Amino acid sequence: MHKKFIAPSLLSANFAELRHDIEWLNNSSADWYHIDIMDGLFVDNISFGIPVIKSIKKYARKPLDIHLMILEPERYIKSFKDAGADFLSIHYETCIHLHNTILEIRSFGMKTGVVLNPHTPVSLLKDIITDIDLLVLMSVNPGFGGKSFIKNTWKKLRDAYCLVREKNTATLISIDGGVDLQNAYGLFKSGADVLVVGTAIFSTSDNMKVIKTMK
Repeated sequence: MHKKFIAPSLLSANFAELRHDIEWLNNSSADWYHIDIMDGLFVDNISFGIPVIKSIKKYARKPLDIHLMILEPERYIKSFKDAGADFLSIHYETCIHLHNTILEIRSFGMKTGVVLNPHTPVSLLKDIITDIDLLVLMSVNPGFGGKSFIKNTWKKLRDAYCLVREKNTATLISIDGGVDLQNAYGLFKSGADVLVVGTAIFSTSDNMKVIKTMK
């Protein structure tokens, strides 16, 4: 059985005290930093840029899980590698030549991830799942934190789990959006390996306890 991972989403952190949040996460039982990159085109929001990623990398003692919510992500692969990305995940919906982009990410020594929006079926990845390190299911519509979990994600999680088992691949399944203490256990039990958690961690004063409880 895979180890289970918690990836706090820095989109919900306190931007005015970002170094402080990075440092207490270093001392928590969280596993990765999840960082959403938005261009205002693929989603209706703009978030971190490459200089911010470089600054985070200076203080982070855990892997950076970079989630590109941008058009033409293939243009920026080397830039994110140079900035310190350990995982680089791209949206299925943004890539014309998805397999080629996956191979390019891997050529730079990063772990590869593919993200599916709520309307995109898991079956579309059946021919490339063995080339993916991380399959990310969006359980909210992307762009902003604090949204409610989409119930159809449970079915998609079953589909993803069955596909990974069928292809006998080590691909990790990640759930991103609306994850909290009420659904975390069920998601892990249903086959998720990674939970991206934002509001449920950063909106409470007992952040470390929330992470430890989910773990």
